Amino acid sequence: MALAGRLPRSEYVVNLCADRYRFAVGLVASLLCDQVTLLPMSAVAAPIAELAQDYPALYALQDEKMAPAEIPAYHFPDDLPKLTSNAMPPVPGFRADQPAVVLFTSGSTGRPMPHPRSWGALVVSTAAAARGLGIADLAGANVLGTIPHQHSYGLESIVMLSLQHEFAFHGGRPLLPVNVAERLLELDSPRILITTPIHLRSLLSGDVTLPAMHRIVCATAPLSSELAREAEQRFGAPLFEIYGCTEVGQIAVRRTVETTEWLCIEGIKLEGSGGEVRAIGPAAASDTPLNDIIELLSSERFLLHGRKSDLVNIAGKRTSLAYLNFHLNAIEGVHDGVFVMPADDKRVARLCAYVVAPGLAADDVLAALRRVIDPAFLPRPLHMVEVIPRNPLGKLPIQDLAQMHDNGAER
Repeated sequence: MALAGRLPRSEYVVNLCADRYRFAVGLVASLLCDQVTLLPMSAVAAPIAELAQDYPALYALQDEKMAPAEIPAYHFPDDLPKLTSNAMPPVPGFRADQPAVVLFTSGSTGRPMPHPRSWGALVVSTAAAARGLGIADLAGANVLGTIPHQHSYGLESIVMLSLQHEFAFHGGRPLLPVNVAERLLELDSPRILITTPIHLRSLLSGDVTLPAMHRIVCATAPLSSELAREAEQRFGAPLFEIYGCTEVGQIAVRRTVETTEWLCIEGIKLEGSGGEVRAIGPAAASDTPLNDIIELLSSERFLLHGRKSDLVNIAGKRTSLAYLNFHLNAIEGVHDGVFVMPADDKRVARLCAYVVAPGLAADDVLAALRRVIDPAFLPRPLHMVEVIPRNPLGKLPIQDLAQMHDNGAER
């Protein structure tokens, strides 16, 4: 409430606060001012500057110097008053239809596509996901996330989850295994870890002491049952995956070690028509066709077979990049790896792959792949690299592929 009294007057704000606590305070203060928070895909200057063309009188709220010169910036103040138990104001409430945030995805033209969410849509989706994860009644839990809060997954599964269920969340975003383990050990039980498959794999491969958890939540990429089982054994807690997208929000959950099927969260149903599958219901932010290959088992149960854009067709044979990446990363000694289709025409191009495997040679990786995938999909060439430049969600931006090519040893 103190911050709301100081914010610049505007209809829109870009919340760039790196500290998760300050981000959450800024989000709620903006709602108190009837301001809509814009959450671009990247915090780099160019995408943020583009927003000013579509959202007039835009300003940036930041706790580090991040906003481009084209946008007025307001620095998160260091002198906000401290609350005491006998001077606690009432918890604010907002209309269900109040515009809250605008999330962005990359459009086909390269220009970010906006996806607005009302406060009610965020609350309904968050509450339904918490019930699906079995943590809706776990008041007093402590949450640690390895993902950015400006992304829909971080916003919903860390910030909104905590605001709606009396959880506390850690203000930082540790990434190195030793730092994640240290932050988890600092938290009181019950603990919840919100992460991605790439971060989870790195954490489990590190020589660190891991505390007991109450729940592990994973999203943004396919997770193998082997990695999920190892995580459950190391943490002594069940691991659940969340499936969703920026356009719709959270859609379904599953416990990976128990089933390959996804179960829709309460308030979501799927319907298929004309080769498209849509998520409908009060927990769906929009009625948008899903960009994934989905096999419907019922209106609430389905199998996920990868993204439509991942399909490749070589020599009359079809597969998906998700399937190939799964087998590549399952090779013992491979720390990280990714298949790439370098040409636009997926009918005739050859796949290539980038692999981080310090103790292996390229021939070792190729020999292991020959045992599990069709020869038509073997990578030609295969690049051995020191690191794959994934973004904070563990995904690989297309523009970073050139960097891997320049640094790789080709086979």
